[in-house]
Parts: sequence; C-alpha cells; structure tokens
Amino acid sequence: MLQIEGLSRRFSGRAAVDDVSLAVAPGAFVGVIGRSGAGKSTLLRMLNRLVEPSAGRVLWNGTEVRGLRGRELRQWRARCAMVFQQFNLAGRLDVLTNVLMGRLNTVPLHRSLLGLWPEADRAVALSALEQFDIAGLAAQRADQLSGGQQQRVAIARALVQEPELILADEPVASLDPRNTRIVMDALARINRDYGITVLCNLHSLDLARQYCDRVVGLAAGRLVFDGTPAELGEAEARRLYGLEAEEVVGAAAAAAARPAVPPLGGLAPAGLLH
Repeated sequence: MLQIEGLSRRFSGRAAVDDVSLAVAPGAFVGVIGRSGAGKSTLLRMLNRLVEPSAGRVLWNGTEVRGLRGRELRQWRARCAMVFQQFNLAGRLDVLTNVLMGRLNTVPLHRSLLGLWPEADRAVALSALEQFDIAGLAAQRADQLSGGQQQRVAIARALVQEPELILADEPVASLDPRNTRIVMDALARINRDYGITVLCNLHSLDLARQYCDRVVGLAAGRLVFDGTPAELGEAEARRLYGLEAEEVVGAAAAAAARPAVPPLGGLAPAGLLH
C-alpha cells in the first residue's frame, strides 16, 4: 500500500505540489493527469526521492520513505522503478547492458563496471526483451533505436529490477500514436500479469480513460480529481485543463469512436523473474 500524506514541494516560494494526499492499493493502475506544469512529474519524483519533499509523508507498507538513507534508499529505488519520458538509456551501450542496469542493486559494483554480469541476470534481461519483442536488438547500441524501441528497453530495465511499483513519468509524450499504444499496452500487461502497481503521468485524457482503473487529476499542484475514468466528464476536464479542455475532450471523444488496437503480444505470465 502506497500512502501519500500532505505531500508538498516548493521551488523559490512557488508550490509545484501542494498538500496532496492519496492512498494507492497494491496492483492498481493509476493515471495522474493534468496540463503541463500541473505538478505531475514533481509528484512522482518525490515518491522515489529524486526530488525531496518540502512537507508531508510517503509511506510504503507503513515504512516512511523520507527517512530512508544509504542502502535502504537504494533498495527502495529498486522496488520503486522509474520510467522516464526521455528514456534515460546509455546511448553508447548495447541494449542488453542497458537492461542489465536494472540489476545493479544485486551485483557488486566492480563486476558491473567490468561487465561481469551473472549468467542468471543475463537470462532475465534477455527474457524481458523477448517479452517486448525486441530481443533481436540486444546487441545494438541504444542510440540506434527508434523512440518506441528505446522506451520498451527502458520498461524492460524497470521490470528486471523486480519492482513492486513502477512510476512512469510521461512515458509516451515523445512517441507517435502507434508506439504510444505499444508502450501503454506493455505497461498495462505488466500491471495485469505481474500485479505491479503503476502510477503513470499522462497529458492525454484519452489514454487515461483507456488504460487506467483510477485517475488522479492535478491542477496548479493541487489534487482536484480522484475517481474512475467513467467519472471523468467534461466539467472535470475543464477544471483540469482550462483553455486546453476543448482540445482534450474532443480528442478523447474521437478516440472513443476508433476501434481498439490489440495489446502487445509476447508477454509471459507472472513468474519471469522467479
């Protein structure tokens, strides 16, 4: 159980996140929506301590995350995997090595620096790549891949961390519609097949309605909506998106009329890492 209590972050006197409280049940797929600058990224980055809160508490199964230091903090970041908008891959390294970076918390530093990864970890990394239909790219440099392929590599890296929680920070913001669906399908399958809790920042109301079982809306850093996708109507969209609401609501309505795209194939059932 993830509990967020009165979480705030101020930058130069301005509140990027303002007194947000949430409780997220295990296995949920929660979309965090709102316009650019609403505080979505800051909220997620506070959960794994990439940004330190100004006030409030974050608890995971009763443990106060803000109090973690050293090895305990590293362990938390392994259990709370992050997927970034810009992929955050090492472009000059091959795909397999990038995925193996997700195992750094389990391997001595000198072995990882020398590329002496255990065979079991290599097998896990290749299996994760196979699930996302990109095992054939394992030997390629990461910077030679398309944006959609790079994001799938980043998700595979997150998966091999064996996380209990995945924080996806605008994971499809720079992708075309086809790759957007591939990446969102991949996150949905991980959530469903592995029971991993997913918090996913999204600008698109359409994607939130299609993929999330719960939607949380931020405006100017404050929590202004918390409910199911079905409860997210036009009035709520206007409150969240302001002048952008007409465009957002129109896009969602048009998307609802399109046939659904089949989910990404090839994902194995739970138990890959065990």
